[in-house]
Amino acid sequence: MRDIADRLIAWHDVGLAYAVATVVAVSGSAPRSPGAAMAVASDGQVVGSVSGGCVEGAVYALCEEVLETGVAVRRNFGYSDDDAFAVGLTCGGEIEVFVSPAPGPAVLRSFDGAVAIVQLLDPVGTVLTVRPDRHLGSTGFADIDRIAVDEARAMLDAGSTGIRSVRCRPGVEMFVVSYAPPPRLLVFGAIDHAGALARLGSFLGYRVTVCDARPVFATRARFPDADEVIAEWPHSYLARTDVDARTVVCVLTHDAKFDVPLLEVALRLPVAFVGAMGSRRTHRDRLARLREVGMTETELSRLRSPVGLDLGATTPEETAVAIAAEFVAARRGGSGMPLTLGDGPIHHATVPDRRQA
Repeated sequence: MRDIADRLIAWHDVGLAYAVATVVAVSGSAPRSPGAAMAVASDGQVVGSVSGGCVEGAVYALCEEVLETGVAVRRNFGYSDDDAFAVGLTCGGEIEVFVSPAPGPAVLRSFDGAVAIVQLLDPVGTVLTVRPDRHLGSTGFADIDRIAVDEARAMLDAGSTGIRSVRCRPGVEMFVVSYAPPPRLLVFGAIDHAGALARLGSFLGYRVTVCDARPVFATRARFPDADEVIAEWPHSYLARTDVDARTVVCVLTHDAKFDVPLLEVALRLPVAFVGAMGSRRTHRDRLARLREVGMTETELSRLRSPVGLDLGATTPEETAVAIAAEFVAARRGGSGMPLTLGDGPIHHATVPDRRQA
């Protein structure tokens, strides 16, 4: 909806009623992704697209129906074997579309920065706007609001979009569109453990970068699961690349000539997590060297080293799980303890990334 928000605001400002059709799910070969939107105004104007043309006529009619009744509708459109030119997707895919009355103008003016738009897939089609630190709108039910906001923040953090169930209301679903890129996982050190961590990071939804100063090791062939492989001095790359409060930095080089300048940069950046591999002896030596270059105790307290939870890991894959488990726990507020040792709820409310002070 963000790409047509300006037109919708203009319609609202001149008093035009309109309905919005949103792609909430796709399967097979479909021309538009979830989140694509098309709107129809009461005077017949159209903006946006949900299918590249193949079902626009049928969706237009649905929008007219919703404008007349004020009741949201949910409909599937798929390929017709009997007539490829009937209402359906001649490309062979299937899309699910939700058509609802116009959202409030506050929603349309909220697309700046990282934001998730939540819409209940029910006859009302209530819309909430969710940001990392606040939200706008309400379903009228505190329990639904809480679940919707928590789920949307987790999806916003991951940069994901899709349909989710409302756990406190069996049969009720919501559609969440995230307007944020995936979080970054920066892996420094082109070793076997980096390959395993890149695979796991990709599986977890991170945009993964592997960086090493040695071009012979930092190759796409060695790290096919990474989104990018950089041959550059790690501290130089980290100083120039974009990071944010969701970024995870993992230093696997355990070589002072790489580690010290890299950690000197990393521990002064507003990232979510900084972890470094190595033995306890290596860690003590690393801390001494970092103090020598002027790092403060507050800065050093942010370093997770030796990185990883104690899983008894031995293989690169097991070590990657241990590392990922620690940064997931750190970001989500988990204790890292077995659930069998506790008696409280097993699902945490979404919390901001925690950083050690």
